[in-house]
Amino acid sequence: METETGEERDEGTGVVPLTFAEARVLGCLIEKELTTPEYYPLTSGALTAACNQKSNRDPVVEWDEREVMETVESLRLRKLVLMQRLSGARVPKYRHAFHEVYGGLDGAMTAVLCELLVRNVQTFGELRTRAGRMHAFGDLEAVEAAVQRLVDYPGGGLVVVLPPGGGRRVKAVAHTLSGPVEVGAETVPVVVPVMVDGWRERMEGEIGELRELVERLRAEVAELRAIIE
Repeated sequence: METETGEERDEGTGVVPLTFAEARVLGCLIEKELTTPEYYPLTSGALTAACNQKSNRDPVVEWDEREVMETVESLRLRKLVLMQRLSGARVPKYRHAFHEVYGGLDGAMTAVLCELLVRNVQTFGELRTRAGRMHAFGDLEAVEAAVQRLVDYPGGGLVVVLPPGGGRRVKAVAHTLSGPVEVGAETVPVVVPVMVDGWRERMEGEIGELRELVERLRAEVAELRAIIE
């Protein structure tokens, strides 16, 4: 089914599925609110850097600010992202409105869903380790309980549990915000961390990016201080 603007709606829920870019931007905003609240909401530059992170992302992308802002505008039209203009600030900032659209999510559910948005398919063990930076999971059963609440979400599950198979030895979880996921699909990507040649160069590149981000944040703080003075 198509909307008046030509977007395809899910026949079951009537919700317009997120594109890959929309899922990445939304996931990054949720992540930064939980992990670095002192820098949230995000400027367009900080959001672009978050989308292009080489850590905690799969796949890694290299988007420019224009591409990210086009996606932000799409999410704003769908009421999933809001723009804020703080008094005295030279540039606007952006925050997600996910909980206003999808209400009733607790901290554990939000952390799991956020991790799936920035990496997609993951095992329960991977979710416990990776989402643990946003919510403390006491054990694997706590992750499974949060996933089950997302599966049972009113109006349609926000995630689906994939059985072993198609290259997977254990059960995995995928979000459904980008549309239905075929449970028996054999093409669902499996993330296998490996050590490969060139890791030192990549680490140095990531450190350089972090330094640039820190300098950008320092510049923004200096501007705010100048305005206050």
